[in-house]
Parts: sequence; structure tokens; C-alpha cells
Amino acid sequence: MKQRIFLFFLSLFSSCACLFAQDLTAAANFGRYAEANNTISNRVVFLGNSITEGWVGAHPEFFTDNGFIGRGIGGQTSPQLLLRFRQDVINLHPQAVVINIGTNDIAQNTGEYSPQLTIDCIQSMAELAHANGIKVILSSVTPAKEYPWRKEIKDVPAKIDALNANIKALAEADGYAYLDYNILLRDATGGMIKEYTIDEVHVTHAGYAIMEKAAKELIEKVLK
Repeated sequence: MKQRIFLFFLSLFSSCACLFAQDLTAAANFGRYAEANNTISNRVVFLGNSITEGWVGAHPEFFTDNGFIGRGIGGQTSPQLLLRFRQDVINLHPQAVVINIGTNDIAQNTGEYSPQLTIDCIQSMAELAHANGIKVILSSVTPAKEYPWRKEIKDVPAKIDALNANIKALAEADGYAYLDYNILLRDATGGMIKEYTIDEVHVTHAGYAIMEKAAKELIEKVLK
């Protein structure tokens, strides 16, 4: 497994050199949680993008009351999460990690969307967690009808559904838990239910309440 992970990292850095050539450290934003990581001890890390980061701001008590910790950074994609996975997950020694990533990959925040690269990054994070005795919960990408900052990207719900199918298949194949936020938040068009979103992508307090119930129930089951 270690050789497989090493080869994947080598391939990842080669294929993404054009994206991160300016500064890998800046791209991963290692400094975002560097200080906070020195003073915490928690059961579960929630790793992700702005959906996760905004969750901590909207409902901080969900995290503090349950021994959860948020490690989301707005705008990030799966390669960026993989780069900071050791610092923001493994080194914290949690019992479990909830990984939620992919929507910004589809939005092409760090370059052309590659479904294979995205699922490879998610798989590598899961394998790293598993190798370090951390239980893995893979979560679906939340619904979006379009990206307000990238309206030229078409067929967003279909792309999200395809990625979620791959994430679920990975979870089933490798024995990880799968947390389906998408089915709880989506409307008939594949976008997010209006009361659950502020801009077609980001989640309201009501939406987070739905996510919290599902997340807590599955986490309790996984940690038993």
C-alpha cells in the first residue's frame, strides 16, 4: 500500500505541476489551521471546502458539543485536501474522518476537471486514514444547479451525480461508510432545495441542521 500511495503522489505532483507551480504551500494553505492543530484533541475531523468551513461558523456548538473538529477551507479541491491531509487529519489522531470534497473540482477552481483525478485523491486520503487506524466516512457532494462564479460550466447536477456514484462505489468496495447529504438536500432538478441554500451552492442554517442529523447518526454507528 505504501508503494501505491507513493506512486500516486508522484503522479499527482507531475500532472498538477502547472496548477501549483507558483507555490505548493500556498496552494494547500497549510497555515490555515497550523496553530489550532497544536492545541486540540477530538474524536472526528470534518475535512472539506467552504461547505465544511461555513458549517463551523454557522453551528459551532455542533462541533464543540460532540468532540468534532472542522478543517474546511473555502474554494479548495481534492488535490489541495490531499496535500494537507497529514497535517490536518492524521497528525490529530482522530477516531474518524469525514471527507467532503469535489464540488470545486467540478467548478474547475484549480484547473480542468478530471473525474479520475478527483476520485483518486479521495481514495488516497481514505487509504492514508485507514493505514493510520482512522475510520473513514466518505460523504457525497452537496447539490448545485450551477456555480455562480462559473456559470459557463454546464450540466452541473449530472456531473455531481456521476462523482457521487463513484464516491459511493469506492466506499462500498473498500468498506468505508458513506454519508449521502445530496439526497437529503436536493430538489427535483438536481439543485439544492431553496430553503437549504443561500446561493445555489452554500448551505443555510436549515440545511446544516439536516446534515447534522445524518452525520451524527452515522458517526455514532461507525464509532461503536
